[in-house]
Amino acid sequence: MKILVVEDEVQLLESIAEGLRLSGYVVDTADNGRDGEELCYTESYDLMILDINLPGMDGFEVLKKVREYNKTLNIILLTARSDVSDRVKGLDFGANDYMVKPFYFAELEARIRSLLRRKAIQTEAVLCCGALSFDTLKRRAYVGEEELKLTKKELGILEYLLLNMGSHVTQYEILEHVWGDEVDSFSNTVRVHMASLRKKIKTATGQNLIENVIGKGYMIDEDQ
Repeated sequence: MKILVVEDEVQLLESIAEGLRLSGYVVDTADNGRDGEELCYTESYDLMILDINLPGMDGFEVLKKVREYNKTLNIILLTARSDVSDRVKGLDFGANDYMVKPFYFAELEARIRSLLRRKAIQTEAVLCCGALSFDTLKRRAYVGEEELKLTKKELGILEYLLLNMGSHVTQYEILEHVWGDEVDSFSNTVRVHMASLRKKIKTATGQNLIENVIGKGYMIDEDQ
C-alpha cells in the first residue's frame, strides 16, 4: 500500500513517514501543497494524509484540486484547528476522515487501516492464484488453510503480482509499488526478494507460479 503524507512541520512529517514505513507501507512525502498536488498527478496512491495549514496552497485547495480528477483516493485531513466549521468544510470538500493535532500515531494508523479495509471490501478482500491466496485485510498469505510465512516486502510483491495476475510487471514497477523511494532503480533488491518468494511458494505448492521473462518482467499465473 502506498501513502502520501503532505505536512509542513518537518519533525511531524518525518515521524509519520517513519512510523508508516515500519508498519510496512510505502511512503512519499511533501512539505507543501503544490508538491503534494503534483505527486498526486504523477504517482498512484492508496491514501493521502493532508495537513490543512500548508504554505502557498493550503490543504483545502489541494483537496479540491485532487478531488477534481481522483474521486476514490482515501484522504485524511490533519489540522491544529478544532472548529467544527473547519471539519465540516473538509468533509464537504471530499475528505474521508479528519484528525486534530496533537494525536497519537496509533490512532492515525487505526484510521488508515479502517479506510483501507473499506476500500478492500469494495473491491476484492482476498486475491487468489490456485491454492495460493493473499488476504488484503489481514495482509497474510495462505496455501490452502496454512499460512505461508513471508516478509513484509515479499507480501508486498505477492500482492502486486496478484493484482496484475496474468500480466507481466517490470522490476521498476515492483520497486515503485513496494519500495517507493527507499531504494534506487539499479538495486538488485527485487531479484533477491523475488528469488526468496518464488522458492517459498514452490516449496509450499509444488508449483512455479511466478515466471520471469527477460524483457517483459514477472507474472503470476496458476497455468505455469
